[in-house]
Amino acid sequence: MDREIWVLVRKTVKRVCRGFEFYGRQPTFSHQQIMLMYLWSVWQGACLNWACDKSHYGDLFRPRQLPSISQFRRRVAEEVFQSLLLKVHLALAGVGFSSPVKYLDGKPQLVSPVSKDPDARNGHISGGYGKGYKLHAMISENRRIVIWSVMPLNVAEQSVALEMAAFLEPTPMGLLLADSNYDSAPLHKCLAVSDHRLLTPLKAQQRVKGGEHHPVTLRQMGSQRREALEVWKEHKDLARYVMKARNNAEGVFSVLSMALNGGSPPPWVRRLGRVRRWVGTMIILYNARVSVQEKLAANEIGSPHMN
Repeated sequence: MDREIWVLVRKTVKRVCRGFEFYGRQPTFSHQQIMLMYLWSVWQGACLNWACDKSHYGDLFRPRQLPSISQFRRRVAEEVFQSLLLKVHLALAGVGFSSPVKYLDGKPQLVSPVSKDPDARNGHISGGYGKGYKLHAMISENRRIVIWSVMPLNVAEQSVALEMAAFLEPTPMGLLLADSNYDSAPLHKCLAVSDHRLLTPLKAQQRVKGGEHHPVTLRQMGSQRREALEVWKEHKDLARYVMKARNNAEGVFSVLSMALNGGSPPPWVRRLGRVRRWVGTMIILYNARVSVQEKLAANEIGSPHMN
């Protein structure tokens, strides 16, 4: 399947570069080649220096000429490169796919506890504390990571979700499923702008005396969160059943970590900008992988069976 994934990625990069307007003189090495070299190195779990060695290419991808290490590093850090990566992500994320239900979750991207990375921060992880960053992702029903952000580990999930919500396209009766960390009145209100509702396990309900909120508290939290309270009060079993679909987010992160070696940034990827670029590339490769899997599955279903 690796060949099919790379063919799809290469076609997408080529299409994006052809449709992108460049200003100024044309560089010696095309934007397309620089992008493919970077994607190839990340896919192989290698550093930028590795990508500038001809012996590290094979039948799937073999550039005729390679830039020097300094050229390659400089080109990868340019703003135009980041813009092209974003367009490739959008092309493979299935943004046009109408997905009324999305999943919101975060995945720590840990570094060594003694790392000197000045952008990495200490924060809560499952079972204790860690140091590093966190990938915040909105995942569609067809398992694509459509909107994402990487921030230091100590940044609150609700704060990042508020920023990500601004990029949601209006969807009639859209629903976002998340864990209790995302249960906040401001996020409920923000999602309502794009006609989305947020469903999470209710946070800190044990502090509510008698199980009933004060009238002032109910008024201040907004109508969207009041709706969520009503759902959990009147349709608790249904809410629990719907929340089970959020496990799909864990499956997505599992594939991202295992099949694509996308657990945490390798030792040579440090500082926030580089970590974002590396994680974004892993997401591009992940979305391409899902597209290929769907195509292969469709071909198997459509092919006649021999007796």
